[in-house]
Amino acid sequence: MKASEATQHTASAPLAGMTVLDLTDHRGEFGPWMLGELGADVIKVEPPGGTPGRAALPPRPQQGPTGDLRSWQFCAYNSNKRSIVLDLDDTDDRQVFEALVKLGDFVYESGVPGALAAAGYAHDDLAALNESIVHVQVTPFGLDGPRSGDPASELSLAALGGPANMQGIFERAPVKASIAQAWRHAGAEAAAAGLMAHARMRVTGSAQHVGVSAQAAMTWTLLNAMETHAICGRDFKRSGTVAQLAVPLEMRYRTQDGWAIGVARGVATGRLLDWYIEEGLADESWRAEEWDTYDLRAAAGEPISRTFDELYQAMVGLCERHTNGALLQRSMVLKETIAPVHTVADLVQFEHLRVRDFWRSMQEGDAAGVELPGGPATIDGVRVGTKRQPPRLDEHGADIRWQLAEVSANPVPPAEAPAQPTAWSVGDADLPFAGLRVADFSWIGVGPITAKALADHGATVVRIESSSRLDGLRANPPFKDDVIDIDMAHFFGTFNTSKLSIDIDLKTAAGVDIARRMIAWADVVVEAWTPGTFARTIASDELIAELNPKAIVVHTSLLASGGPMSALGGFGYHAAAIAGFYPVVGWPDLPPDGPYLAYTDTISPRIITTTLLAALDRRRRTGEGCVIEAAQLECGLQFLAPELADYGESGTVATRMGNRDPEMAPQGVYPCAGEDRWCAITIADDEQWATLVKLMDAPQWALAPELSTVEGRLAAHDAIDDEIAAWTADQDAASLERQLLDAGIAAGMVQRSSDLLADPQYAHRGFHRWLEHPRMGKVPYSGHQYKIAGYDHGPRFAAPMIGQHTYDVLSGELGLSDDEIAEAAAAGALG
Repeated sequence: MKASEATQHTASAPLAGMTVLDLTDHRGEFGPWMLGELGADVIKVEPPGGTPGRAALPPRPQQGPTGDLRSWQFCAYNSNKRSIVLDLDDTDDRQVFEALVKLGDFVYESGVPGALAAAGYAHDDLAALNESIVHVQVTPFGLDGPRSGDPASELSLAALGGPANMQGIFERAPVKASIAQAWRHAGAEAAAAGLMAHARMRVTGSAQHVGVSAQAAMTWTLLNAMETHAICGRDFKRSGTVAQLAVPLEMRYRTQDGWAIGVARGVATGRLLDWYIEEGLADESWRAEEWDTYDLRAAAGEPISRTFDELYQAMVGLCERHTNGALLQRSMVLKETIAPVHTVADLVQFEHLRVRDFWRSMQEGDAAGVELPGGPATIDGVRVGTKRQPPRLDEHGADIRWQLAEVSANPVPPAEAPAQPTAWSVGDADLPFAGLRVADFSWIGVGPITAKALADHGATVVRIESSSRLDGLRANPPFKDDVIDIDMAHFFGTFNTSKLSIDIDLKTAAGVDIARRMIAWADVVVEAWTPGTFARTIASDELIAELNPKAIVVHTSLLASGGPMSALGGFGYHAAAIAGFYPVVGWPDLPPDGPYLAYTDTISPRIITTTLLAALDRRRRTGEGCVIEAAQLECGLQFLAPELADYGESGTVATRMGNRDPEMAPQGVYPCAGEDRWCAITIADDEQWATLVKLMDAPQWALAPELSTVEGRLAAHDAIDDEIAAWTADQDAASLERQLLDAGIAAGMVQRSSDLLADPQYAHRGFHRWLEHPRMGKVPYSGHQYKIAGYDHGPRFAAPMIGQHTYDVLSGELGLSDDEIAEAAAAGALG
């Protein structure tokens, strides 16, 4: 069942030959699914009656309450898996399971302590069966620590992780996404964590145990709001669709046929100025402003000719005169995106996705023809994971048992080592990617976060920057002590730990020459420019292959190449709008608020990092490089797959519903004592409702018979919320949270940056790493969302100042002489 390491595989299935045992429910199934997308054989090991994930929302009513495929969540994230039912209380089935562990590469499960520990298979037991097994557990808070045994819900994780604090409007309660997101983030992170642990296993020769924290995964969706209190002495507050950039800027605009997302900053105004003047929204005097430097000058209090409000009113006027389609088309030409706020209904009609052959029809009975997102990336032009066929319960049980019998009767001899090993350096036990070299030409979020994952684990990552074209994160808050300076921006710092920085002017021939030397030096090349720009400016894929035949190239952009909208530039908030996330966050009686800031910047790196790690493992075995391309839009849509399929079958359009849940009540975020203090509470069933009633001292209103059932509570949710809010209003949020948790109810104080820095679970995990920065001093960096037992893999050193390592890299890594470096400087190549 396990192919030899020497086997050659196609680039688009880099994990072919690996076996994954998937014992997760809805909380972790995304991770094994992603490995299956990349070619692994994923075996869904289910208990009698099936995994609880088969009942997860959204439901498929046509399947009835007990059908094998009654959940669109299950269908979406279990395609390409094989199902076997094993009763781990049964001796024969235990033997089958142990045989699978001996032949497997990964074991994934959800929760603490997990179904396996309960069945007598703790990590050490798995390791005794297979000394190279990688055991990954997707958990609410990690494998140990003061919170590790606490109950959790999507809402409580959004509260404790921090995103709820940044979503919605300040005048109302903090709010979570109305569709499942916490466990999709945690599951996606588990895929990358598993492959990172696999790389370490190859170095140490021993089994690996990984604990993924959903709370930490949610914290990483906060982007620049993660460590802000330690950086500038205050917490960011939720403000609807106002972006916390150089100055607070409204991003949402009413159009003729809906809503659009854009940012009326200086650069945007410069690009849209001809259109503004044409529409009479600005006059010729606006041309005198230096729009490229406007934002930094305005934030620093320097003279500007127009106020931000004037810029905002110009965009308001433009948007209200045009449809979303017209705004998108012309803004693409002008290179300043005004993105439509799509619903799932809009997405299935989006021409760009059709031209890119993105959608895949589900291949299962009455659902045949319902479309699901195709694979999130292409490798050498071939989309990964094309089949969409979820398994019926125990559908493959007989086949798997037969295969095990065949392997037992005819053992596969150990693979012979290749005559000429093709592996790149495999690092060491402390840093499994030591020796790997990465040229990071990317900017903003997705590319830098992807490269950071390798840097923190030992790779030499060189960030190629240019003073003449700053990474926008260097110009946005939080700034240390509010000193507005490109080397004091912690927004940049968070995503660029453990990297070196060189300052090269890529507009000069000498600068391009250095860039090409970096490509020849690197094992991995990462770029995040608009499709085609890197090829025209620096090097095409063909030239990269000439310079470095074994390089793995990663292209990431908003929409990727090969479609009518490929030239569209922009940021994660544009991609989040196009990808349909804005309509599912906020309140049903208000316009869409959307998730905080650049949401797809928090999804895409998880998927791209997993794909890159898989490609690196394939290169280790085959010596072959490849070209990976991933669109933020297509990565983001993986987190909406169940809702897209639900629309395809039933016509249901996912929308925002505050903090409510269609199957549980009450659920909400309730006010507590103090300024803007809140506690999230989820009542999962009738028993928990009875417990809550006791905690509230059994008030008469709560004893009404109709409230004893979930149907009754759903009908009376507004009134119940008012009563619970009155009960919580004078209580301390942290004390209330602990009282509820001790009673078995999922709850969480809505945490701000300052709370996250003091969170006892994060202190236990060593989540925040305080590192010395040359300008900022000792500042905290958020750590990884998973922990590998026996391995300290936090950020190694602080993010660099711009150009901090230019000489060291040119001389030490590229081998340039002092004379050659001087010549490059004289040619204007060095910043």
